[in-house]
Amino acid sequence: MLGVFSSSIMPPPEELVAAGNRTPSPKATAAKLVGRFLEANSSAVSVQIGDHVQLAYSHHNQSALKSRSFAVKDEIFCLFEGSLDNLGSLKQHYGLSKSANEVLLMIEAYKALRDRAPYPPNHVVGHLEGNFAFIVFDKSTSNLFVATDQFGKVPLYWGITADGYVAFADDADLLKGACGKSLASFPQGCFFSTSVGELRSYENPKNKITAVPATEEEIWGAKFMVEGSTVLTATK
Repeated sequence: MLGVFSSSIMPPPEELVAAGNRTPSPKATAAKLVGRFLEANSSAVSVQIGDHVQLAYSHHNQSALKSRSFAVKDEIFCLFEGSLDNLGSLKQHYGLSKSANEVLLMIEAYKALRDRAPYPPNHVVGHLEGNFAFIVFDKSTSNLFVATDQFGKVPLYWGITADGYVAFADDADLLKGACGKSLASFPQGCFFSTSVGELRSYENPKNKITAVPATEEEIWGAKFMVEGSTVLTATK
């Protein structure tokens, strides 16, 4: 899956900008990144949202335990990869039908977060049990909400394209070609919300998250770590 967002939606993280500046490397524009994704994935679907957001996904080569899904409801767009072990109880909690899947559940969970303020984002993600990564974009508010599970079972990466777009994808090699060293593994057990304005751990939301420069040999330009814990990485 792939999500690409202009700086008007999400300003490029300073840590990734710095990583790219330390070790300049070839990059590509957001449009070329999306084009490469569509070329590399059979039966891929791409959705343009206004002038500043593009989402794309494909079921090509997906794992049975890491299926990808997409849905839109009430101008809330969601890409979801993985599965939730407690989907049944969450559907009851949010008043959803038995046929609802993970991606529809995430849209309802986000709506609860948005409309029942103050409703902490870490509570929404903290209640999810399973292997997952998701991207939620609310067109009505231009809010972006991204998270991964606490064990990094579904990898997610983020980087900055040549024209300053922030891109999220489950394929590190795809992003490397467009983002160069302005690239990192999205830290497991963390979420980013433009309404909050920063990256946070949902288990320890008060703990600061910092970026550590990666070694020259690594694909990444930086690694993110939660204060008081070991460096967080996600594997493919």
